[in-house]
Amino acid sequence: MSSKISNVSKSWVTVPENSDFPIQNLPFGIYKTATKTPRVGVALGTKVIDLKAIFDAGHFSNLPFKSTDFENSYLNDMMAHGKKACSQLRLRIFELFELSNETLKTAAQDILDELSQVTMLMPVKVGDYTDFYSSREHATNVGIMFRDPENALLPNWLHIPVGYHGRASSIIESGKAIHRPKGQTKPVDSEPPVFGPSKQLDFELEMAFVTFNGKDLGDGISTKEADDYIFGMCICNDWSARDIQKWEYVPLGPFLAKNFATSISPWIVTLEALEQFRIPGPIQAPEVLPYLKYEGNKHIDINLEVTIAPEGGTEQSVSKSNYKHMYWNMNQQLAHHTVNGCNINCGDMLASGTISGPNPENYGSMLELAWKGTKPIQMNDGTERKFLLDGDTVGMQAHCKNDEIRVGFGKVLTKILPAK
Repeated sequence: MSSKISNVSKSWVTVPENSDFPIQNLPFGIYKTATKTPRVGVALGTKVIDLKAIFDAGHFSNLPFKSTDFENSYLNDMMAHGKKACSQLRLRIFELFELSNETLKTAAQDILDELSQVTMLMPVKVGDYTDFYSSREHATNVGIMFRDPENALLPNWLHIPVGYHGRASSIIESGKAIHRPKGQTKPVDSEPPVFGPSKQLDFELEMAFVTFNGKDLGDGISTKEADDYIFGMCICNDWSARDIQKWEYVPLGPFLAKNFATSISPWIVTLEALEQFRIPGPIQAPEVLPYLKYEGNKHIDINLEVTIAPEGGTEQSVSKSNYKHMYWNMNQQLAHHTVNGCNINCGDMLASGTISGPNPENYGSMLELAWKGTKPIQMNDGTERKFLLDGDTVGMQAHCKNDEIRVGFGKVLTKILPAK
């Protein structure tokens, strides 16, 4: 079996130019059709590869998987076999669909489905969800707006990857609409709080990573080991109700302002597909404690974009950022998460926190883009946005690109419905 997928490799399946899903990507997801039960699929160009059909035809016989790993509503059972097995599976898929391999060509009708004709489902059954706060630009912007412009970052921010435990039950797939959340807000400081729909609903542009099974309770995962416990990444829109959050977050952080929904893209792009897009991270000063130090390039150059489409209107780009702006990387986040002995399980999801860059057009939330409502975003239909309106559809997309290939994540799209 080949140990590496070449950038010059082509597939016998036609892949359009600038597709998110060349043979160098091969992301995993869960899909169904009018005639097929939920199952594991891999995106290739405009097709979805049916891994259950390939398994049943005997082409994964040398790998430690069983049929039910692929005819499944989640990736978890497949992922439970671990990093080595999943890497071998991806390489086997590459071999079967590489241009010179004709093994499956005659069976194409049985093993390939049109991406435009399938229904994508939640890729992972998320057991535990953690949301970090790891973009220095975002944390600084929030600090300037709500605290002291001269001391925007809290004292701990440059020393630890700040995070909190979120709600896994309300993580939803792309295409599933959300209702505007309700809760307590305090519009006027001198008056009692009121209850009702949030008036400051916001998106948060994030990336998330999904884990394999970790170590036993009590054992930490080092920054050096972290890659062995990360399956892959997806786009994450971690919705936020800013007015609810402002009132409730002291002393224990966000609650109703965050737990109502988190939207993710349907495809999990493996770490292997992202390796060549790794870059150096920022110089971290003050120097981090030994357990947070790492070697090599652990940040990733991922282009990000956010769009808003008003009800009945066309989508408009409102932000372009990049995952490379993160101050704390995934290896540091996972090491910090487990350094106290906290165990992680297969299918856990850890999100980056809002990803903002150095310039206003790089900001990853409406809070920043409209600067707490003082600089409304002008929309193409003549309306403006300080925060999101009912009927808006928020889209997020992400891709990596160099001189040779493009590796994409697809999109996450979510429409906002009125409060119930």
